[in-house]
Amino acid sequence: MQRLSSIRALIIDMDGVLYRGESPMEGLGAFFAFLRERGICFQLVTNNSTLTPGLYVRKMARMGVQVRENDILTSSLATADYVGARFPVGTQIYAIGEEGLMDALQQTGFRLGERDPAAVVVGFDRDLTYHKLRVACLLIRSGLPFIATNPDVTLPVPEGQVPGTGAALAALAAAAECEPTVIGKPGPMLMEQAIQRMGATPEITAAIGDRPETDILSANRAGLLSILALSGATDMARLAAFDGVLPPEHVPDLIVKDIRALVREWSGVLDA
Repeated sequence: MQRLSSIRALIIDMDGVLYRGESPMEGLGAFFAFLRERGICFQLVTNNSTLTPGLYVRKMARMGVQVRENDILTSSLATADYVGARFPVGTQIYAIGEEGLMDALQQTGFRLGERDPAAVVVGFDRDLTYHKLRVACLLIRSGLPFIATNPDVTLPVPEGQVPGTGAALAALAAAAECEPTVIGKPGPMLMEQAIQRMGATPEITAAIGDRPETDILSANRAGLLSILALSGATDMARLAAFDGVLPPEHVPDLIVKDIRALVREWSGVLDA
């Protein structure tokens, strides 16, 4: 825990750390008050591609926390940047996803549709249909690039875990016999962009998330202090199942029960 004394920037996963669905975690307001009182800058970095930054701002406001759009970095934004670096403005893209992904692609200058697209981009879609999978499969099998916002197989909700983007990717990868290029965690792009936004360096930055296979792996690869919260996809039972079998890159530097526990431990270190 002493390593927290040098941390001045924090990358925060959202689903399973700050909330589950529309239910805020206990101590959410106190967590952000602590960060601001101690002068710790932050970025809310999520693999969830469904919402725009503006919608996330409003979601956090409903939970009593005020943040800015610039405080939020989604896999949709990173994916749109990736596609934008490879295709000219006006290119048509076939996308499966929700408002966050569609808005990010359109704001980058792409057209969306099934007719002669240049690439297939897949994010989380609660209205996923067989038709969407069929179109994507045929396009990928024809040779189009297959790009995904994130690999999360499940998504935490108040009732438990439900299928996430990774579940749709598994179906498409099997049917199209092609693995996607994944932009979100555990890749480095989200972490690197977040650090740049905060004007920080890896040495003074920590990242907290609830998944060893994405959040922790991504933080470790970026050279950050990695913190696993047992409040979302990983709980005590799942952690026990991981004992001795997690690859070294998936092992967190710190484990906390939730954000309340992190504030308690961090305050103790800073006040010592």
